[in-house]
Amino acid sequence: MKCRHCGSELRLPFLDLGSAPPSNAYLSEMSLRAPEVWFPLRLLVCEECWLVQTEDHAGREALFTQDYAYFSSFSTSWLAHAEHYVQTMNERFGLHGASTVVEVAANDGYLLQYVQAAGVPCYGVEPTASTARAARAKGIEIVERFFGVVLAEELSAAGRQADLIAANNVLAHVPDINDFVSGFTSLLKPHGVATFEFPHLLHMVQENQFDTAYHEHYSYLSLTAVQRIFDANGLDVFDVEQLPTHGGSLRVFAQRRDTGIHAHDDAVSAMLALEASAGMSTSGFYRSFQAHAEKVKDDIVAFLIEARRQGLKVGAYGAAAKGNTLLNFAGIRPDLLPYVVDKNPAKQGKYLPGSRIPIVGEAHLKAHRPERILILPWNLRDEIITQLSYVQKWGASLVTAVPQLEVVEVSDR
Repeated sequence: MKCRHCGSELRLPFLDLGSAPPSNAYLSEMSLRAPEVWFPLRLLVCEECWLVQTEDHAGREALFTQDYAYFSSFSTSWLAHAEHYVQTMNERFGLHGASTVVEVAANDGYLLQYVQAAGVPCYGVEPTASTARAARAKGIEIVERFFGVVLAEELSAAGRQADLIAANNVLAHVPDINDFVSGFTSLLKPHGVATFEFPHLLHMVQENQFDTAYHEHYSYLSLTAVQRIFDANGLDVFDVEQLPTHGGSLRVFAQRRDTGIHAHDDAVSAMLALEASAGMSTSGFYRSFQAHAEKVKDDIVAFLIEARRQGLKVGAYGAAAKGNTLLNFAGIRPDLLPYVVDKNPAKQGKYLPGSRIPIVGEAHLKAHRPERILILPWNLRDEIITQLSYVQKWGASLVTAVPQLEVVEVSDR
């Protein structure tokens, strides 16, 4: 396989999780009777540009389908993050009623609803029909297509260039990263700004976040790699911020290299220096990750087996993609974990891909009263612990597996 950015041969292994179905390919009752398609889930490192990437086995149309089940608005903390972003960008870049804001991967309108409320004209680009419908129900205009140079040039020719383009947690999801980034250069106004948020590879390694690897994540990103990709495709990175979201993310600010007016912030050179000091431009940084992932797998399987031996009732909370990675890597099935609770009605009544664990509503949790509840979306741990404070009534403990196994007594919070 060759690097999806620079074309170099990929030889350095990073993570091998065996095989799994696409992490958001939730199953219906009817589809339980049919075979599932599983793909190898293996990550490699480019030693030329240091882009970490998943082996190519599935195209984007197979992963981001018409009934895509991830809806951003079901996390209250993520909504608060989006609202704060809109306020901050409006203040920093002076957006107003004659500006245009575009969000690429607009999902269900979780962010653009706040842009709209601020009186700034906006529209979204979103290829999945399920989330696009939800955004339109909020009164948001959606262009229902995959983003790249072709679409960007069409929109630009139609006078729809942007003062601000937001791209949250999508840069990792694109198979042709060069075409995708070049699209921003085409769609931005001469002095426009694009912001990109993505989980930081440094945190993924240092905090053992191996379960953020899945087929929909084609790339795993450092500023070192992103700056090179942007520069090759006409964008200039002028600022970067560290964020707590998704276990530790970066927000990168970019402008057109030919017409941008923003001076470079010292934060850019500081982050590049931090990554260099961590060894992210050396092969040694990537070699030990596999062993840490395998320890988590062993620990969670041992924990669930011991809970069964003790006769403890166990359930899980949050039918998240990262949870599917963990469960399929560990070979966990309904005999050890009989159900997972999720707030999203689009997931309830379905089954997790691969493990085929049923997804239920929160009423099931209250009726079943498990003694142990495994939180699968550990990035929302604090939000979920607060939300499930009532489980202390029956003495339940909450459990997270990543970065290491931890049992939390709710009454201690």
